[in-house]
Parts: sequence; C-alpha cells; structure tokens
Amino acid sequence: MSPMRLIILLGAALAAMAAAFLVRNMSAPTTVTQTVTELQTEIQTQQVSEVKVLVARRDLAIGDRLATSDFEWAPWPELNIVDGYLTEADNPDGIEQMAGAIVRIPIFNREPILPGKLVLANDSSLMAALLAPGMRAISVEISTESASGGFILPNDKVDVILTHEVQVQTDQMVTERPATTTIIKNVRVLAIDQVFKPDEKGGPSQIGNTATLEVSAKEAELVALSQRMGTLSLSLRPWSDAGDSMGRESRTDMLSGDGGNGAGGIMIYRNGQATSAGLGGS
Repeated sequence: MSPMRLIILLGAALAAMAAAFLVRNMSAPTTVTQTVTELQTEIQTQQVSEVKVLVARRDLAIGDRLATSDFEWAPWPELNIVDGYLTEADNPDGIEQMAGAIVRIPIFNREPILPGKLVLANDSSLMAALLAPGMRAISVEISTESASGGFILPNDKVDVILTHEVQVQTDQMVTERPATTTIIKNVRVLAIDQVFKPDEKGGPSQIGNTATLEVSAKEAELVALSQRMGTLSLSLRPWSDAGDSMGRESRTDMLSGDGGNGAGGIMIYRNGQATSAGLGGS
C-alpha cells in the first residue's frame, strides 16, 4: 500500500472517531445547576386595640326623635378615636343620655354618634338648632282634614293654603263667598305634635293640633295674618319636587292690606269679571 493511501485511511479513521465523539456528546443530557435563593418574609402580626363606641343602628334624618333602640355600642379601633366620640368606658350610660334627642344633622347607619349632630331633649335651644340661618319658626293649627289626613311628618315640604270668606258685590247686593289661595309654597315642617304609630293596645294614631313651619320673617307675618283671616291647610308635596330651590313662592303682597288680587276685601263682579275694591285688611 502506498504511503499516500495509508495517510488518507488514517485521516478518515481520525475523522470518524472525532465525529463519533461529537455525536456522543450531543446526545448526552445536559445538567443545569440552578441556585435558587429563597427570600423569607417575616410577617409581624400587630394586635389592634379596640374600644366600644356609640354608633347609630339606622339612618337618622333631620328632626328624628331618638330612642334607646336607635343606638348601640360597637367595636372601634382605638387609634381612630377622635374628639367627641362617646366610648362605653367613659360614658357607660351614654345610650340613656342620648335618648330623646333630636337629630339636627343627618347620621348614617353604623356612624359614630357626635353630640354636635344632636340636640338633647333637655336643651332649651331645641327648635332654634333646627332652624336654617335667617329663618323663623311659626306654628299653625291643624286637624285631620287640614293636614293631609295626618300623614305629614317633620322635614316634609308642604304648601300653605288659606281659605276664608270674601265679600262679593254684585249689581243687586253684597254677599260673602268662600275663597282660597296658596299663600306659601314649599315650606319645611320642623315639628308636629303627633303620635305616628299605634299604641300598644292597637289604638289609632293621634293627630296633632299644631304644626311648626320654617318660614322667613315676612312669611311669619303672612301666616299670622292669614290665621286671623280664615283657616289654614297644609298640602303635602312629594320629595321629587320639594328641593330647596324649587317652587318657593309666597304671597307677602297680602301684607300691604289690599288683599293681593282677591285674597281679601270686597270683590266687585261686573259682566262676569271680578275686581278687588281694595278694602281688604286684617
């Protein structure tokens, strides 16, 4: 065999061995070593101190008179206690002290009771606290017929209607006829001396004799005058149109003494047309 052929065979053998070695290494599994570092999070549990705070058991509206069933002691985080909260530790008889109070600012269910939102039963300024700035409180006599059957409650809005007699002069004589006019619209009821729920024996609700209304100074004069002129009735307004800025009107022109377009005085009828004689008064 020639030396050249021997060298070629030797090179081929070496190449075959190298290829076999390479194939063997490629088919062998690769072992990957991963080092995983675990971070240990230490959770510290801190115990939160709680105290019992006086809270409302229901939504409380303006004018509500509260009973002991309207309050309860509820746990509250001690760090969240603010000045004014009533705690059971400092006020063990707090529920009894708050009973009979009147709500002057709305309080929501489960909200802590702040005395500043209530007027206590023995507070002489009870009604004054319910009045809006610049307003007056005046009472009117009511009955079942003149107060929507007894369904008017504090904080409702009503229209005040005056019914009275006017003198009507025809071509033949002067007679008296009933007349009616709405003297104030959209008035808030502050209070009404009425028992709304049946008593324990199942008796009917007792209708109050007076309703206290929130009016302006001039409107208070108008109500006082109207009560001398005739009978006042309260017409209940729905909540949907009883907003503070909707429909507030008053007939303060009647205070001038001319009867305000037929609200008083003598009415003269000529050819079916009514005109005021301008002789109205209180």
